[in-house]
Amino acid sequence: MKLIRPLVLYLAIFATNFGYCQTEKRYEIRTIAFYNLENLFDTKNDTLIFDDDRTPNGKDKWTAQRYEQKLEHLSKVISEIGSKINQSSPDIIGVCEVENRQVLSDLINQPLLRNSNYGIVHFDSPDERGIDVALLYKKDVFLPINTNSHRLLLFNDLEERDYTRDQLVVEGLLGEEKIHLIVNHWPSRSGGELRSRPYRLDAAQLNKRIIDSLRRQTVNPKIIGMGDFNDDPVDPSFKKILKVKGKNKKLDSLDLYGPMERMFRKGMGSLAYRDKWNIFDQIYMTANLTTTTKTGYSFWKAAIFTPSYLIDDKGKYKGYPLRTYAGGSYIGGYSDHFPVYMYLIKSVD
Repeated sequence: MKLIRPLVLYLAIFATNFGYCQTEKRYEIRTIAFYNLENLFDTKNDTLIFDDDRTPNGKDKWTAQRYEQKLEHLSKVISEIGSKINQSSPDIIGVCEVENRQVLSDLINQPLLRNSNYGIVHFDSPDERGIDVALLYKKDVFLPINTNSHRLLLFNDLEERDYTRDQLVVEGLLGEEKIHLIVNHWPSRSGGELRSRPYRLDAAQLNKRIIDSLRRQTVNPKIIGMGDFNDDPVDPSFKKILKVKGKNKKLDSLDLYGPMERMFRKGMGSLAYRDKWNIFDQIYMTANLTTTTKTGYSFWKAAIFTPSYLIDDKGKYKGYPLRTYAGGSYIGGYSDHFPVYMYLIKSVD
């Protein structure tokens, strides 16, 4: 097995007593990311789901050539997320809008990702369109020890079942440290934000039950939630249900911290709609990950990955993420969302 050596990061720390002095500390660094892959479908017609548009004879004329180009594009993005500092693709990446396990296998076997030796955690969900969430992880870095898929039961005004994505929970060892990861893709804003809000509040309640359950099973667990939440950091699902805080100072031991809130208040976004930027793609964590320790991983910083090639440079959607289809026409882009990521660091001194 090829050993993937972690990048050792050197940070300068300044102290002021009688002037400035500088000491250097060494850290191991890991990248955790999330990416909405925007309808990563194969070309086959699955009669159990509504995937007809994404077939060669469907509305989108989804051919093998377009599918292969999509895989190539996504693999390029994933290979570069966080690489300016970590010089490698993410150690762990949550994804959503994937049709099945096979498309994930095709993705991680692209030339740009093949040597990263990614593993897959995936469950089929009951979503009507057949899209799922999943977790990709470097086998030499992360070891899953327990995986579960939690069903979100939703009902419309007529008390009819509204089928949506499950919430994926993965417990594993990052190095020798146990962490819990929750991968989400909450109900969309179809029909309007207010009309669809109860669905996302229900999703947040399920998320909270999962977190509460993990805390009952493990003393002070380290939990990282990630996903396309279809809500911003300041929306009720985050503020009233999960009670995620946007500042990492004076956090209570049971608090959750969300680094994307500060970005949102600065006008940044991971997707745009009608000239309004949103940060639906978010990462949050338990308070214990914001505290530096001598032996464990802790949060360093988070960002939205926005290289120039991911941005549409012309036309109606100039400045938006360069997507695969726009206005019903194929433009051969990447995704309608930008990826988000964070760094965890651990002292190696």
